[in-house]
Parts: sequence; structure tokens; C-alpha cells
Amino acid sequence: MSNARTIDTVTARDGTVIHFTDWGHGIPVVFSHGWPLSADAWEDQMLFLAEHGFRVIAHDRRGHGRSSKAWHGNDMNTYADDLATLLDTLDITGATLVGHSTGGGEVARYIGRHGTGRVARAVLIGAVTPQMVASPANPDGVPMSVFDGIRESVRNDRAQYFLDLSTPFYGFNRPGAEVSEGMRQSFLVQGLQCSLKAAYACIKQFSETDFSADLCKMTIPTLVIHGDDDQIVPLATTARRAVEMLPQGRLSVYEGAGHGLPSTHKNRLNAELLAFMRS
Repeated sequence: MSNARTIDTVTARDGTVIHFTDWGHGIPVVFSHGWPLSADAWEDQMLFLAEHGFRVIAHDRRGHGRSSKAWHGNDMNTYADDLATLLDTLDITGATLVGHSTGGGEVARYIGRHGTGRVARAVLIGAVTPQMVASPANPDGVPMSVFDGIRESVRNDRAQYFLDLSTPFYGFNRPGAEVSEGMRQSFLVQGLQCSLKAAYACIKQFSETDFSADLCKMTIPTLVIHGDDDQIVPLATTARRAVEMLPQGRLSVYEGAGHGLPSTHKNRLNAELLAFMRS
């Protein structure tokens, strides 16, 4: 069933239907979103870049958003293969892949599994690469107990957990922060579009997956963007380590920015993405 498509869906090999948004014309930019969100998390970047002459494409990861709520395949390898199905079906070439948080891991794993034949550049924003959880290879990582707590919260009352999570996600708990209740509610709505199965299974994927080997295969120019006040994905153990593994990596740190910088720092991010893709 692979390579079947409609105007806004493609079908993976196992029959899972992947929804995508495709705007504009020109050099393609393909976005992978964070957990537990959807392609809608990229709307600020997509509108801006489409208005500046790029074709922008963003999909809902399986189990998330408008894609099939599959019980199976909620693992990083399958996420990467679903992205490959999207790129192959749309015959995308010369793309810039942009991944935020879990989506950054998805981009890295896609290149690790499928190579750079369709990709010219990559951007990792607040990405979980090379690994989040503390391990012998990552002694300064986040303790497993933190992720066990997330699992418990998702099982107990995921709606309240997602609403609560939106506050540190966007840095709204910092002194002087201008809180957007609309942004928090958007986070909640997107999170509740994600199936409970997918939301729960993805926690293991974004926390425990080791992307070190994938990063080493990213032989294309790669821009790593991270906030220095990211309370969700710590800068020191992710972006700073990742850029050392990337053959052509460059790190851009946003002072005072939290994890949700595609929304809170959209003007700076949009300008930097545009400059990177025009370079």
C-alpha cells in the first residue's frame, strides 16, 4: 500500500495514513514537529517561508494530529520511514529538513537510515539529539525518573499534564514572561489530537534513542538552534554535544529562549532559516 496518496495524505507500507500540509512553490522545506504536537506547530515558519518563495511541507507524525492513530509503529525507525514515504511519494529533492525536539531526532534518524540523496540541508531546533536520558555514554543526561514521571502523568490525566507542560515549554514561568493563554490552549488542542497510545509510546523514543551514529552521517550543512533557557531539552547535553558530532554543524544559541522558540521567537527564527537556506 506504500506510495498511495491523496491531495493531503500519503500511505505508509503498513497502511497508516500520514497527513501533510503542502504550501507554496520553490525549493522544498520539510518540517518534523515535536511531541505531542502536529504540523500546526510550524504554521509561523510555513507561512513566512511560503511567502518568501519556498515550498513548505509538514506532516503529522503517525498517531499525532490528523494522521492514523495506529497502535503499531510508534518508534523512531518507523517515524523516519514514514518521513521517507512522504519524501519519496512527493518526489522531493534538494530539501531542507527542519526538526524541532522529537522531530529533530526524526530528521537525524531519517538521514541515518535513508541517506542524504533528497536532502541538501538540515536544521535541528531544540532537538533531542544525540540523547536525552542519562546513560554511561551520556552521564550528564536527564535521569530516567523524569521520563517515568512523564509517563505516569500522561496515563493519569494527560489533558491536565499537557496544559501544565505548556507553561515551561514556552518559558511562561519565567519572571517577566508575557503569557499567551492562546498559545497554551493551542498546545493542549494539538496534544489531545495525539492518541494516548502514541503519546505514551513516543516518550521512550524521544528520551532513550541514541542518535549519535545518525548525526555522524549528516554530511550536509546543519544548523543547530537551541534556547539557553530550554527547560525541556537541556542545551548542554543535547545541542552542544550534537554540534560536535555533526560533520558540518553550526550552533546558534538564543539567549533567554525556552523550548517553544518556533512560537515565542518566531521572527528571529524565521529570519535565520531564510538566511540559512539562501546561503
